[in-house]
Amino acid sequence: MSGHLDIDLLRTFVAIAEARTLVRAAEKIGRTQAAVSMQVKKLEGLLNQPLLNRTGRGVTLTLHGERLLAHARTILRHHDAALADISGSGLTGTLRFGCPDDYAAAFLPHILRSFASQHPQVLVEVLCAPTPRLVERLRKHALDLALVSTNEAADASRVIRREPLVWVGNRQDDAIGREPLQLALSDPDTLDHRAACEGLAAIGRPWRVAFASGSMAGLLAVVRSGQAIAVLTQAAVPDDLQVLAPGRRLPALPAVGLMVKFDLPRPPPLVAAFHEHLRRILPTL
Repeated sequence: MSGHLDIDLLRTFVAIAEARTLVRAAEKIGRTQAAVSMQVKKLEGLLNQPLLNRTGRGVTLTLHGERLLAHARTILRHHDAALADISGSGLTGTLRFGCPDDYAAAFLPHILRSFASQHPQVLVEVLCAPTPRLVERLRKHALDLALVSTNEAADASRVIRREPLVWVGNRQDDAIGREPLQLALSDPDTLDHRAACEGLAAIGRPWRVAFASGSMAGLLAVVRSGQAIAVLTQAAVPDDLQVLAPGRRLPALPAVGLMVKFDLPRPPPLVAAFHEHLRRILPTL
């Protein structure tokens, strides 16, 4: 191997690893797909190793790609930190961010990692809670901004991403067949709780909330036990659980929108920068 690891090539590679498709990576970094593909080939040629496996659904990393990814993130983090420190151009401070539990596992790692690579001197404090609790915290100025759920029709211009609500059950148990239907739901004022109850009432199916929890971990534990089914956003469904198709015994569920709310009408530069980051990265995840 000869030459050196170019920062631009590494940044493109990390974008591909996170987006899992060349198209999304190209959109994320503002390049054409052809340019991204050429950069990958250049990096593979430099290292004399294959880095990506191309499939019909996107790309996965080879063993060499996985090893490079760890190094690339470290190099970029130190590079960006040095640049921000010496130039004095980097954002600094503490950001208080709220996020519903069901989005945390699916989106937070990508959101926080990519923001930290750009602004390494910012400390992000994260609170995970149902949307109504996050809104309460915003009103009390206990959060700077929060990613919240909204119904499909409301605030369309501010919606960053849409996620369908789905019924979720254990793969081995037939909780869907019990009468009355046993439900594990979040707080009564949340969109998933209301959608489940209103949908079942509309088709006339008997049901009862057998388990209630404001914690995603609690709801998932109940579903895994086979004692009840739950309603989650599709992105939050773990691999060991199954999405239950709507039909005669289960009503179709609506989609919810993801949007950002602030505690102040005019957010400061740090909060505005994180908001812009959310708007840019969430649609690509």
